[in-house]
Amino acid sequence: MRQPIVRSVLLTLLAAAALLGILTATSSRLSAGSVTTNVIGMFPKSTSEFAFADLKAARKLTWFSQIQDQMLPQNMRQFEQFLASAGVDPNTQVDSLAWGTILAAGGETGDILGVAIGGFDPASTEAKFKAQKIPMIENNGYHLYAFGSGGGAGDILFFFLDSNTAAFGNRSALEKMIDVRMGKTESLLSNDKIFPLINEANGTGLIWAVLDKTSTSMAMHQLVPQASQFPQAAAVMARIHAMIISVNADSGIDVQFQAACDSVDDANMLGAAMQAGVMYRRYQEAQSNPDFARALDHVRVTPTGDRLKIDAPVSQDELMSLIRTKALAPS
Repeated sequence: MRQPIVRSVLLTLLAAAALLGILTATSSRLSAGSVTTNVIGMFPKSTSEFAFADLKAARKLTWFSQIQDQMLPQNMRQFEQFLASAGVDPNTQVDSLAWGTILAAGGETGDILGVAIGGFDPASTEAKFKAQKIPMIENNGYHLYAFGSGGGAGDILFFFLDSNTAAFGNRSALEKMIDVRMGKTESLLSNDKIFPLINEANGTGLIWAVLDKTSTSMAMHQLVPQASQFPQAAAVMARIHAMIISVNADSGIDVQFQAACDSVDDANMLGAAMQAGVMYRRYQEAQSNPDFARALDHVRVTPTGDRLKIDAPVSQDELMSLIRTKALAPS
């Protein structure tokens, strides 16, 4: 599961959603999804991206499973099957999910780290893992079960913290999490760059995310690659401090994100470049993917002080059309 950062689980979802308003979300009539500081504090200080999803609420939407089927990467399907073989059903037992990425040196690859909140039976699941002779690594009393050999750099491991909390991710990321729990290293709560933004984003949507400077730069280039072709836009994008993304819906879906720019001038310049990039993307998609192009018609780009705000609403009819044409499926 260790991949180039633009192919990480988090950015795979965000890249498909942030400008298009297409992400597994739920009704804004329900209370917005929020996560406790206890969960946030499980993640190491070096976490580059942090996101939260209220899956229990999201499943109330009739089209949730259809989007999930189209967007879920194959390796995650296989991981779900691995869990199911031991009696863990993520679709019924996981109420909410917090996840993030820990960048390697240089920022080109990232380790996945996730925390699932719900109701589990650790003793029964561990007994089934042992009966299947699943590779197990012990770390400070925790039993980490491997989806794979347990020794591969991209292997995903899984363990229970208690009957309501399970963790999964690459081994090095889980080891960092355990170090946090043992008091050997600092948690995300001490990251003064993105923790204040996590507080700001917390509860603003049924799905929300915060990206730090490095991940934001990569995400912006992926979301609208055309924008970086405009004079000075690439330099402005490199100076963005962070990004906040919130997803809500009632009859349709509304995705909003804010890029925290270095100055008011940067926000204005980037806004012009992004608007031009969206228009160019719409022109590209008009012939081959008209439903996709129509979704882009609703995107609004608004500089506000030193922040660039982008609002991308999609109606329920447009969303269902995108589902029918499988526009959300990974290419």
